[in-house]
Amino acid sequence: MAADWIWIDRAVALAAHEEQLAEHGGAIGVRDPNMLDSAMARPLNLVAYGEPDAADLAASYAFGIARNHPFVDGNKRTAAVVSETFLVLNGYRLDCSDVELVTTFLALAGGELTVDALTAWFRDHIVAA
Repeated sequence: MAADWIWIDRAVALAAHEEQLAEHGGAIGVRDPNMLDSAMARPLNLVAYGEPDAADLAASYAFGIARNHPFVDGNKRTAAVVSETFLVLNGYRLDCSDVELVTTFLALAGGELTVDALTAWFRDHIVAA
């Protein structure tokens, strides 16, 4: 049910982005605020029109951030952190290596993964916490 999900809001995404830049470097700033808002609304839209599972919603956050490219830099990193944070807040964790996570998010940002393929990847790699 939609009411049961713990959502990631814009402020959390911005904080995750800032943390990634502080830790790993990169250019600071939001390139397009509307694209950030669009990315953050994607999962809510899925719930409004269907019954998505955690993999659908995590993939939706990740796809929206990585492909909308709302930040000047750090979009892949922020997409990974936001989607994983969503999973943790909702009782799941990712079961994959750092190398696999990075490879997947590079493929996502490079246009090599559809949202359906990313959803399948999440489905194969999330476990109950």
